[in-house]
Amino acid sequence: MSAVELTGQDAHGRTYWLLADVWNLVRRGLTHYQRQPVNIAWQLGFPILSVLLYGYVFGSAMKVPGGGDYKDFLMPGMFVMTMAFGFINTATLVVHDSTKGVIDRFRSMPMAPSAVVAGRGITDLLAACAELAIMMLTAFAMGWRPDAGLGFLGAFGLLLWLRFALIWIGVWLGLLVPNPEAAGGLFAVAFPLTMISSIYVAPELMPDWLGAVAAWNPISSTAAAARELFGTPVEGDSWVEQHALLMAGVWPVVLTLVFLPLAVRRFQKLSR
Repeated sequence: MSAVELTGQDAHGRTYWLLADVWNLVRRGLTHYQRQPVNIAWQLGFPILSVLLYGYVFGSAMKVPGGGDYKDFLMPGMFVMTMAFGFINTATLVVHDSTKGVIDRFRSMPMAPSAVVAGRGITDLLAACAELAIMMLTAFAMGWRPDAGLGFLGAFGLLLWLRFALIWIGVWLGLLVPNPEAAGGLFAVAFPLTMISSIYVAPELMPDWLGAVAAWNPISSTAAAARELFGTPVEGDSWVEQHALLMAGVWPVVLTLVFLPLAVRRFQKLSR
C-alpha cells in the first residue's frame, strides 16, 4: 500500500472520529435539555414577557417610521433578541461543564478540541430552532401575520445564522469566566447590546450619534433584514440600513471568523 493511500485512510479515520465525537456531544447536550426542560422555559420567559410588555403596554405609544403597525415592527426584533440573549445560556452551560470537571474529562480523552466546541454549537443551534418556533407561535397568537413563502424561510435562516455566530462568543466567554455566577453577569453586556439597536425603536427616532451606533449594531442588520423578508420593511437613511440583507449575511461571518478560532484556542490552552 502506498504512502498516499495510507495518508488518505488516516485522514478518513480522523474525520470519522471527529464527526463521531461531535455527535456524541450533541446527544449529551440534547439529553440535558430533555431532562431539564426548565432551561428552555427560562430562556423563553424573558422574550415572551418582553413581547407582551412592549406589544400591549407600550405598543400604542411607539412609532414606526413611515407608519405601520408597531406589532409588525416589534416581532422580528423580538426574534432577534431571543437569538442574541442565547449566548448567555451558551456561556453558562460551558462554564458549568468547566467547573464541574466535565471539560477536564474531555481533555483526558483522545478527542479533538474542535469537536467539543462544535458539539456545543450544534446543540445550541438545535435549541435555538425550538425557541424560535415557540416565539413565532406566541406571535401568531398575538395576531402577527407575516408574508408566507420563501421570505419567511429566509428570515428564519438569517435568525439562525446570527445565533450560529453568537454561539462562538458564548463558548469563548464560557471558557474565560470563572464560575456560573459570573456568566450570569453577562446579561449586563447583552442588555445594552439589544437596547442600542433597532429591535424596539428605529435608529431614525434616536439622537443622531446613538442612531448611528444602533444602525451599525450587527443585530440591527438581522432585525431589519427579517422585517423585509417577513413583508414589513422599514426604510432607513444610512447605508447599512439600506443594505440590511447583505449585512445580515456578512456580520455573522465576521463574528464567526473572529470568535470560533478564539474559542478553539482557549480550549487548547486549557489542555496544557
